[in-house]
Amino acid sequence: MNQATEKSPQETETQSRKLVMPDQINADGRLFGGQMMAWIDKIAAMTAQRHSNSQVVTASIDSLAFLAPVSLGDHVILRGRLVYVGRSSMEIRVDVWKENPILGERAKCTRAFLTFVAIDKNGKSLAVPRLKLETEEEHNDFESARIRLELRKNLAATLE
Repeated sequence: MNQATEKSPQETETQSRKLVMPDQINADGRLFGGQMMAWIDKIAAMTAQRHSNSQVVTASIDSLAFLAPVSLGDHVILRGRLVYVGRSSMEIRVDVWKENPILGERAKCTRAFLTFVAIDKNGKSLAVPRLKLETEEEHNDFESARIRLELRKNLAATLE
């Protein structure tokens, strides 16, 4: 196991702020969905690295829905937080808001759930610290993630 045997979601929470620039805009004047997906993947990877103290790989991305368009000049605020930990896998929830920096208006853009696996230098999975759940919200998030994991397993079995 990597260093600490247990870490709380607060210990590894990761936040970032991006400025939407002209080269990130599609023909409709909105942020490219792929750009948002890349930012989400990166913030989730950093969160998983902070929890596992190791390199990580993306195993899955779940329920990525675009709730509000993001425009040129908007700030995009991303927050990655651990919600579930298995032996070597970690589920991270990424919440994303857009903010008009002039008006100060903020709106939720998306929420995504990503699963990462901690790996060693040979690409083999590594055990990660357990998740230290301290609040009712963290316990609820953990249980919801456990249900999503079971659904993913069931879906994978039907696709084989």
